[in-house]
Amino acid sequence: MTPEDGVASVRRRTKTLTLGVLSVLLITICTSPARPQADTPDPAIERGHQQFGQACGFCHGPDATGARGPDLVRSPLVAHDVKGDLIGQVIRDGRPDKGMPAMPLTDAQVSDIAAFLHTRAAEALRSSGLPSVYPVEKLLTGNADAGKAFFNGAGGCNKCHSPTGDLDKVATKYSPIELEARMLYPDGRHTTAVVTLPSGEQIKGPVAHLDDFVVSLHEASGWYRSFSRDGVKVELQDPLAAHREMLAKLTQADVHNLFAYMETLK
Repeated sequence: MTPEDGVASVRRRTKTLTLGVLSVLLITICTSPARPQADTPDPAIERGHQQFGQACGFCHGPDATGARGPDLVRSPLVAHDVKGDLIGQVIRDGRPDKGMPAMPLTDAQVSDIAAFLHTRAAEALRSSGLPSVYPVEKLLTGNADAGKAFFNGAGGCNKCHSPTGDLDKVATKYSPIELEARMLYPDGRHTTAVVTLPSGEQIKGPVAHLDDFVVSLHEASGWYRSFSRDGVKVELQDPLAAHREMLAKLTQADVHNLFAYMETLK
């Protein structure tokens, strides 16, 4: 065989192999099941949108970004709400001091409105595009002295925190936007459940799951334990409960003043 014959033979084999691979790919594509369509939108969100427009839109805007009433898309209360537990309380009790009447909505209607608001908040977060480095001047709109007075007075922050303890030099540990986020939405501390059995034995650990019927936790030894709530006594110890309660009472001025004070802790 001449060198030219060898080259021709290699080319023929390469061509045959290429055609074979293409054939397999075409067969695979043709016989593969159709890709599933995008997830069907949750009907609760659309129901909530309609219900919100009828009951709340005249004050908070049809898209919940505010009108006569405040913006709910960026509301701390909405951010901490779980399936309507906080939103429902405000809807049913109203806020007469701020001109919001009580509304006798059903649990289902509240749940739908909560689903809509959480969806709007998630959409806003995805589209925000806020840079990790953010000019502190754009956030420092409050009064540090007023923030310090609130911290040590009406806010009650000094009952759990100290500028010479856990908050020592805190402004040097985080960027301005991270500091404000951590101030409003602290994390890293889990709810603890103390489960008392009919025998009197107590089992304690971080909550792994909790609903109206079951509580589950991790013991200190690492064991995962689950209990039916109708057969035990459950005590929940939430170290962040005070934060969530305070968020509903904070004014915009309080937030800005507190952050201005936090920025002085360097």
